[in-house]
Amino acid sequence: MSGRMTDLFDLRATHNSHRWYLPVTQDVTVGPPGKKFLFGGVGLASAITAMERTTGRPTIWATAQYLSYAHPPAMVDLDVIVPRSGNNVTQARVVGHVADTEIFTVNAALGERPNAVEGQWAQKPDVPPPEDCLPMPRWNPQDKDMHDKIDLRVAKGRYGAARADGQFSEDGHAVLWGRAVDGVPVTSGLLAILADFVPSATGHALGRHAGANSLDNTIRIRQLVDTEWMCLDIRIHGVRSGFVHGRMHIFSHDGLLMATASQSAILRLFP
Repeated sequence: MSGRMTDLFDLRATHNSHRWYLPVTQDVTVGPPGKKFLFGGVGLASAITAMERTTGRPTIWATAQYLSYAHPPAMVDLDVIVPRSGNNVTQARVVGHVADTEIFTVNAALGERPNAVEGQWAQKPDVPPPEDCLPMPRWNPQDKDMHDKIDLRVAKGRYGAARADGQFSEDGHAVLWGRAVDGVPVTSGLLAILADFVPSATGHALGRHAGANSLDNTIRIRQLVDTEWMCLDIRIHGVRSGFVHGRMHIFSHDGLLMATASQSAILRLFP
């Protein structure tokens, strides 16, 4: 039985409501040719989706620790553990593994409480609309992978050749517009995938050809809304000892704060 909900990844159900599995196909991977691996954001997104389906509750927050790589054509098993489920909040976790090799662990809280109080203090940055922004450059556009499912536009920041001037950014601030192609609906999983692009601003911050491999990904969901484009407000906070740290605010097209995210990653400097 397939548990497919989106075209971004093919999470499938089993006879056990607490076990799911994810085929690692080329279209959910990133990395150089011949060395593709499961995109970390897909790992977090699939775990979030598995927990939401198992518990029947929406995600409040989730944090992933990335432990190893899953290469195609591997099959990742996702085991959902629910140590505590209260009247409003469920505490859960997922262990994603290929055979005996643990690939990622995700801890989360899910639920909602009846409360009419709401507010927003974070503000969407003032940037050009997506139709006026160029696509985010790719290392090899002919190499098909996860990037073919996400449309990213550069609203602010140095990406591609423009970042290689050797000068540090003044504030480490970059802004992307992002959306899923083919009209895939907005879900917690989609936000988790977009959140994994925090390290994409590393090269902008350093003024060098640079990237990073995620060690973790934490996302906090405020509100899901139906929006085609999402504004990804990224700040690289600092780089030291071979690691980069940053965060992202995800806004709807019209400025509603949908989620916040943060990551630490292994710094990669390229020639």
